[in-house]
Amino acid sequence: MPQHPSRAGLRLMHVHAHPDDESSKGAASTAKYVAEGVDVHVATCTGGERGSILNPKMDRPDVLANITEIRRQEMERARDILGVRQDWLGFVDSGWPEGDPKPPLPEGCFALVPLEEAAAPLVRLIREFRPHVVTTYDERGGYPHPDHIMCHKVAVEAFAAAGDPERYPEHGEPWQPLKLYYHHSFNRGRMQAIHDAMLEHGLESPWAERLKEWKPEPEWDARVTTKVPCADFFGVRDQALLAHATQIDPDGFWFAIPRELQEKVWPTEDFELVTSHVGEIGPEDDLFAGIDPTTAG
Repeated sequence: MPQHPSRAGLRLMHVHAHPDDESSKGAASTAKYVAEGVDVHVATCTGGERGSILNPKMDRPDVLANITEIRRQEMERARDILGVRQDWLGFVDSGWPEGDPKPPLPEGCFALVPLEEAAAPLVRLIREFRPHVVTTYDERGGYPHPDHIMCHKVAVEAFAAAGDPERYPEHGEPWQPLKLYYHHSFNRGRMQAIHDAMLEHGLESPWAERLKEWKPEPEWDARVTTKVPCADFFGVRDQALLAHATQIDPDGFWFAIPRELQEKVWPTEDFELVTSHVGEIGPEDDLFAGIDPTTAG
């Protein structure tokens, strides 16, 4: 695909908690920007060592025994499919605490690392890669996994600190990214629209039960500022998802909705602009709105 000439020199960084998050959140817009010539870098906070095996076909003793290496190999395949660079920040997956009350988190896991220590490798990476735009999760983590909430805190801290010469002086020359976004693709409006379209076509919706339990939060949904058209890259997204074979069941809900229907009903991935150093911006269709690649450095 020809590169968009105005995109040369632009750099985008996604900060994610686990391998597979880069493919389940914003992957189609990632592929779109890569195709247009943007340099995209994924920072993965943990190795996903304590992640459950969510694909029944991969739920085998040999997979469980080698889960750390297998998840690294899955990440490599997804990285190549998306066309991104990727680095591990080197922290240990906290796991999903189950029970009532929930058990304490395991010693040494990512969610228990002091914030300044946890943000240091990301500050270094930001200063090395010099992204114009950074994305991560909202303060709820997208969902309340302890690593997702910690990833949010780390990304917000590093975004603010990377441009400050007084902070983390041992981690490279200061660089201030221009915009910080939160992912909002799993919003209620999108799920409702897809659910309604499935029923209209006589298909069973995988979101029926979830929507019954999902309390409407209009103020939360109104936080979306940026809708990136990327339907042409839903196929790349799906291939990247399938690369994470331990996490993604090809017969599960991820692929229960026909791609053609998704493209028609909700052809965007959605974000919230949280911090902007390029002035006030209204509703957007581009993470780089307001950024001139010829002067952005």
